[in-house]
Amino acid sequence: MKRVFLIVLDSFGIGEMEDAADYGDKGTNTIRSVSSSSYFDMPNMGRMGLFNIDGVDCGAKVSAPAARIARMKEASRGKDTTIGHWEIAGIISKDPLPVYPNGFPKEIIDRFSEMTGRGVLCNRPYSGTEVIKDYGDEHVKSGKLIVYTSADSVFQIAAHEDVVPVETLYEYCRMARKLLTVEHGVGRVIARPFIGENGNYARTARRHDFSLEPPAVTMLDQLSAAGKSVISIGKIYDIFAGKGITEYTYTKGNEEGIEKTIEYMDKDFEGLCFVNLVDYDMLYGHRNDIDGYAKALSYFDGKLPEICAGLRKDDILMITADHGCDPGYTVSTDHSREHTPFIMYGAGVAPANLGTRASFSDIGVTILDYFGIKPEIEGSSML
Repeated sequence: MKRVFLIVLDSFGIGEMEDAADYGDKGTNTIRSVSSSSYFDMPNMGRMGLFNIDGVDCGAKVSAPAARIARMKEASRGKDTTIGHWEIAGIISKDPLPVYPNGFPKEIIDRFSEMTGRGVLCNRPYSGTEVIKDYGDEHVKSGKLIVYTSADSVFQIAAHEDVVPVETLYEYCRMARKLLTVEHGVGRVIARPFIGENGNYARTARRHDFSLEPPAVTMLDQLSAAGKSVISIGKIYDIFAGKGITEYTYTKGNEEGIEKTIEYMDKDFEGLCFVNLVDYDMLYGHRNDIDGYAKALSYFDGKLPEICAGLRKDDILMITADHGCDPGYTVSTDHSREHTPFIMYGAGVAPANLGTRASFSDIGVTILDYFGIKPEIEGSSML
C-alpha cells in the first residue's frame, strides 16, 4: 500500500528567482532572513539536506544528506498561493491571474453591491489587520462590507461576525466568485470574518477561500480517477475548489495541521495526503515577523522525527513550498518570487542532490510516477 505525504510549508522560499526584479522582489530570501533569528533551529531538516540545496547560503551543510533534495523553479507567471499549488499539481500558468493595484473596477463593485444589497468600503490593496482597524468602526455602524485586495489575485471581504453572520459572509463570497470570471477571474475570493470592538478588532479562524477551479487536469484528478485517495489537510481543498479531492479536513493553524497529518499516518489508505501549513505566510511572512516565522519552522522541525516515525515501508514524505514571503524584506509585505525547497524522504528513496528543477510540476509528475500512472501534466519525475 503506497502513500505519499506532501507537506507545503506555505511561503518558505529559499532565495530570489532570476526574474525576481520583474516582480519587485530583488534580493528577497525568506530562509536567509528567518535564519537570522535566534529562534531558528532546524537540525532535522538540515540532516535531510535542506542547507545543501542549490543556492541556500545559510545553515550547516551535511556531508551525506538523508533525503533526495532539489531547488524548484516556478515556471508559471505569478507568485501566489493558487498559482504555486496549481503548478505543484501540474498546471503551468503562462499568464498571471489578474491583480488590482488600484482596486476593483467600478462596474464590479457596483454589481457586487447590487447582489448583496450592501455598500462597499475601502476597495484597494490593504493589510488584512490594518483594514479592519481603519474601516471596522464604519463597517459596524453602516453594515457596508470591507472589500480589499493585495499584490495577489484576491478579492477579500471582511465583516464583523455580529454584523454579518459568517454563513451570510460565505454566501456573499459565493456571489463574488460567480461574478469574478473571465478577465476578472481572480485566483481566490476570501471571507475574512472578525470580532471585537473599536481599537481591538481581531480576525477569527473562520476564514474561507473560494478558489477559481483549476483550468486543466491536475495530478489530483489523475490520482482520484485511478481510484487513489486524495486527502486534503488545511486549505488545499479550497485552493483546488475541491477538484480531484476525495476527503478533506480544515485546520485552524500549523499545529493542528501537523497533528492531523500524524493522525492520517495511522490510517490505511493508498494515495496522497496533501497538507498546507499556512501560518508561515499568513501570520509571519506578511507581518514581517522574523522571530515568529523562525519559531514556527523550528516547531515543525521538532515534530519531524514523529512524522518520519509514522512512515511505513512504502511511504514517501515530500516537503516543499509554493512561493516566498520574506519577513525581512521591508519594502513590501507581499509574497516574493523565490525558488522553493524540495525534500523527498522514505525507506525506498535514494538520497541525492537533483540540482535545480525547471518547474514545481516535477513534484506532481513524481507522485504520479510513484503510483504507476502515466502523467497527463507537464514535468519530469524525480524518482
